[in-house]
Amino acid sequence: MGRRHLVGAVIAVSSALLVAACSTTVPGTPVSVFADPFRVAGMPATDGPTGLRPDPAKPTREVQGTDGGDVDELARQAVSDIEEFWSSAYREPFGGTFRRVKALISWDANGFDSIAFCGGDTYGLVNAGFCHDDRTIGWDRGELLPDLQRAHGDMGVTMVLAHEYGHAVQRQAELVGEATPTLVAEQQADCLAGVYMRWVAEDNSPRFTLSTGEGLNNVLAAVIAFRDPLMAETDPDAGLDEHGSAFERLSAFQFGFTDGAAACASIDMREIGQRRGDLPVLLDENETGEWEVSETSVRAIVDALDILFEPADPPRLSFAAADCPGTRPSPPVSYCPDTNTIAVDLDELARMGTQDVTGASGLATGDNTAYSVLVSRYMQAIQHQHGGVALDDAEAALRTACLTGVATTMLSKSVTTPDGNTVALTAGDLDEAVSGILTNGLVASDINGESVPSGFSRIDAFRVGVLGDQDRCFTRFS
Repeated sequence: MGRRHLVGAVIAVSSALLVAACSTTVPGTPVSVFADPFRVAGMPATDGPTGLRPDPAKPTREVQGTDGGDVDELARQAVSDIEEFWSSAYREPFGGTFRRVKALISWDANGFDSIAFCGGDTYGLVNAGFCHDDRTIGWDRGELLPDLQRAHGDMGVTMVLAHEYGHAVQRQAELVGEATPTLVAEQQADCLAGVYMRWVAEDNSPRFTLSTGEGLNNVLAAVIAFRDPLMAETDPDAGLDEHGSAFERLSAFQFGFTDGAAACASIDMREIGQRRGDLPVLLDENETGEWEVSETSVRAIVDALDILFEPADPPRLSFAAADCPGTRPSPPVSYCPDTNTIAVDLDELARMGTQDVTGASGLATGDNTAYSVLVSRYMQAIQHQHGGVALDDAEAALRTACLTGVATTMLSKSVTTPDGNTVALTAGDLDEAVSGILTNGLVASDINGESVPSGFSRIDAFRVGVLGDQDRCFTRFS
């Protein structure tokens, strides 16, 4: 979130992002993810085993350069599984017969084992990729895959390899060519990985399991970790080799998971442009994208929302402890419908909005992790004023996420408040919001702080709002 004095001085703090680089339909009827707030794209939202099965089917591939360790065995199982899926799922959306990649190659980026991948030396190559030239898939077993497994479990590794195999599938299906922008190719591959993950989540895989609760949440966290770094318009690399923001890559993955491979084929620059709209992608020259959480910033954002939504009875802002009989507080920000009050625990909100400069979590952290929660409580006040809807059930939780998405898009246009400040969304803010929605769910909660169990459904509801309007949120979550 940005804030400028009218004289032009910018107040913000930069974001540190964890970035991992990348190389270059399921049959059935699409279902609405909103048909039941306790389901995920038509499946029950449940927790349970996630990862490599105790007794998986035997792998069907060999790995060149392997050290025979557990990480390479996991990767070998993952590719074997992904190929088993596409061998049966490829023909319906794309026609023809599926062809496997020619070879799998493993290397240790810290080693001197003279392994080559795609015509290059692998020393120091902490990466995974699909090589179009010789139709091979390779990975670093020294740093990349172990780090992914520690952060996101077995399915974090499998997700990355499903993405890389997506590049092989899109090439064979002629969805992309030499002139295809990287941004399109990468988001199609995210989408195709989502198609495979749906098959695993439906318990069809002979090697892996994936719960639709925490298991799928971990997969989404892995997608977030591979977002583009935050850049300014003046950065010489800005706009080059784009893969997409966390919000964009999550959207692409969810398209595949929900709607199948046909949705992936529809991703092109026009579709991505429609999703982006006027949302900021790059920071302005003097922006860093962060605004320290303080009483001043909180008041300014609430003032901006008053201007944007023009409620007949604007909610009152309080920095005292929440006092609302019959409603449980949901710190750091609570909304009390009885008094139409938003109560803010400023110290806790500031802690929530503090960046993890180490990037250890792989998630996007920063001011809008906190401000999106503040905005969500304002949107509960809008729902209360709207009338005719419950504020304390699962539909209310997803409606809150949706309306917060609406407000987020509206804030992409700067708003000048009565105190002389200009409040505006900046690049990176959407990624901070979806990271918070995944990890704590407060943006997608009701007035008691209760949310639906699936991070997938919470993020999808938020995206409906980002790309829609108030009426759509009230209609969809009624």
